[in-house]
Amino acid sequence: MGKLFLLFVFFTWIFGNPFIAILVMLFIVYVLDRKFIGLTPSLLKPIRRSSRLRKLKRHIVQSPNDTSSKVEIARILIEKKKYKEALNLLEPLERMLDESAEYWDDLGLCLMQTGQPEAGEAAMSKALLLNPRVKYGAPYLRLAAHYSKLDAERALSYIEAFQEIHSSSCEAYYRLAAIYEQMNRKEDTVEAIREGLRIYRSLPRYKKRAERRWALRLFIRKTRG
Repeated sequence: MGKLFLLFVFFTWIFGNPFIAILVMLFIVYVLDRKFIGLTPSLLKPIRRSSRLRKLKRHIVQSPNDTSSKVEIARILIEKKKYKEALNLLEPLERMLDESAEYWDDLGLCLMQTGQPEAGEAAMSKALLLNPRVKYGAPYLRLAAHYSKLDAERALSYIEAFQEIHSSSCEAYYRLAAIYEQMNRKEDTVEAIREGLRIYRSLPRYKKRAERRWALRLFIRKTRG
């Protein structure tokens, strides 16, 4: 805290205004986080995403049978959490994309987020049947997150299935710890946190960037006891 205060005093002296000093400090923190940690959202990504969405929608008006563009629109809508709109685009494409694991995972997520958990799970299960490693096993984590407060044992089975194909994921261990905590299995909770942090330390530098926010969450959970 002392260093931050000295930095604040330094910037206030340079700019002659404490409010500008605070803004500069926040900007520096944001830049450092985006480069090394990744907890804060990108300010440019939503702008680029919206621009891309507008272009794709104009394109679809001219080429209504362009399936790949419709899928891309649906994925952008999913990123924007507009699941109902994405679902309306994806459902008519089922016959054409029946063999696409990515399609079934996207469809399953939209179904779950629009109040159809059973249909969503069935769609994600089909995605995993077509390709157990689809999206690096993301459907397993989605299903585990969904069932974490409804059926801990079921959520745990999905976490364990995910670990079989992607055991170097800090996110998996974070979710595993949360599920163990709900089941009041304290020793297993501590062990999951410890293992997740151990895996993070063993990762190559290029992979730590993607896993850092989950490692930080594990560390916070550890310090919280």
